[in-house]
Amino acid sequence: MGLPSQPVTLSVEQIDELNKKLAFMRHDVNNHVSLMMAAIELIQYKPDMLEKMLQSLMDQMPKITGCVGNFSGEFEKTLGITR
Repeated sequence: MGLPSQPVTLSVEQIDELNKKLAFMRHDVNNHVSLMMAAIELIQYKPDMLEKMLQSLMDQMPKITGCVGNFSGEFEKTLGITR
């Protein structure tokens, strides 16, 4: 991972933008985890829903990975971190 060779200074606007993107990512991840928890609870009470809910559970994982990846990319771009 390539870190900047000099200190990085961020403007108030850049910090605000990163903070908004972090809040958005947190919100999205929490939503996906909530859907997973709901699916698990439904399976506990209605085991016959297992097949249908498994797909919902599996669908959330790449969405979470995508949210974290998008924020990480923006974070690295703002700080000048290269891969």
